This record gives sequence, structure tokens and C-alpha cells, in this order.
Amino acid sequence: MQNKQTAALKKLLEENFQRFHHSGFIEEDPIAIPHTFSKKEDIEISGFLTAIIAWGQRKSILNNARRLLVLMDDSPHDFIVNHTEKDRAKAIGFVHRTFNADDLIYFLAALQNIYVQHGGLEQAISKSSGSMAERLAAFKSLFFEMEHLKRTEKHVANPLKGSSAKRLNMFLRWMVRDAAAGVDFGLWQSIKASELMIPLDVHSAKVGRKLGLLKRKQNDWKAVEELTENLRKFDPQDPVKYDFALFGMGVNNVK
Repeated sequence: MQNKQTAALKKLLEENFQRFHHSGFIEEDPIAIPHTFSKKEDIEISGFLTAIIAWGQRKSILNNARRLLVLMDDSPHDFIVNHTEKDRAKAIGFVHRTFNADDLIYFLAALQNIYVQHGGLEQAISKSSGSMAERLAAFKSLFFEMEHLKRTEKHVANPLKGSSAKRLNMFLRWMVRDAAAGVDFGLWQSIKASELMIPLDVHSAKVGRKLGLLKRKQNDWKAVEELTENLRKFDPQDPVKYDFALFGMGVNNVK
């Protein structure tokens, strides 16, 4: 890119970041669910489960995420740590697209294992070293260390197998990025904002290609790496802040 083009593109991204990065953004976004809590572990657990089912219509995502909260007695951490196998029967009948009761029952058990045996989600995700792809792959292995149905594995992405891991990257953005604007939470210190990867979806990918930030045609992990690396040129400390710009521009058809 030429210097003038680079400056103009950064100006466009910054303007749209400011336009969409505010508390009003969360009203109809899945991030609204963990915003109903103040305790770190409640935010983590409700955020993780919400992110896992965050595909499809927003209204459906929010409604089913609220069903999850009711199922956990509106106390996610207490429920996860203290529930019994009998309590997991509350999940029977739950379904969100292809995520069904069998999947949810395992997720509740796996989260209990994560918090009781492995120090919680932050420790489980940040404990391994290497690239973000390697850390997320290691987390998936840990999450599924107990006996489970093979089909349930599809609900936790593995970037080393090419997945864009959109929902995991979105969850990490929620947990890691600064909370000053009242959008993300800034709860985790073990992962830096500079290490985050873009939560690539159809909107951010489409706008990224339109702006010349993404050449790859497939929306896979290589595309995530390419787009994130280009965004780092504009803000190496917080490249994923431009998720708000790209997503907002895409959803609102900003020219």
C-alpha cells in the first residue's frame, strides 16, 4: 500500500471503530448475556457458553443463552462447580441449531472439570505456549479429556485443522480487551490484546476483502492470520479492536 492509501484506510478504520465501539453496541449482541453479571467466573462461564452457540439469528442466540442462565439458576459459577450429574438432567430438551442436550450435558461436565481440576477457563486456555492456534488446539484437547460423544467435538474449534475459530476468538476478545468503553471486559491478564486474532465472520471477511486487507478467498484460519496481521499494521497493541469497524461496516452496509 502507498502511504496515502494506508493513512486513508487507517482513518476509515479508526472512524468506524469509534462509531461502533460503545455500550450501545451490546444491546442486541450476544455479549449482552455475560454483561448481566459482575463476578469474573460468572462472566467467563456465561460468556463461553453464549459464544459457543453464537451462530444463527441474534434473537435466537440471545433467547437460548438466557435459557442456559435459567438452567444454571442464574449463578453460572456456583452451578458449574457444585452441580451433580442429576442436575445436568435440566439440559434435556435444550437445542440451539445443531447444539443439543447431549452436547450441553457434556459441556456442563467439562466446565466443572475445567474449574475444579484446571483452575478455570483462563488458566485452561492460557496455560499452553505457542501460537494462538496451538493454544486453542491444546484447550480443545483439555476440554474433551473426559469420555464424550464424538459429535460434540465439533462445537469447539481447532485452528490447527483450519477452522477460523470465530466463536473462540470472539470469546477471547470479550475476556481480554480493555473494558473502558463498556463493551469488552478486560478480565484476563494472562493473554495480551496484541495476541488476539480477529473473530472472522461473513461481515468482517467481506469488508476486509473490499478494503484490500484480505486476499484469501476461504474464511479459514489462514484468512484469520492474514487479516489480523494486516490489522496489526494499524494498531499492533490492539489489532482486534477493528473487529468493531469491519463487522459494523458490514452489518450496516457502510460504503
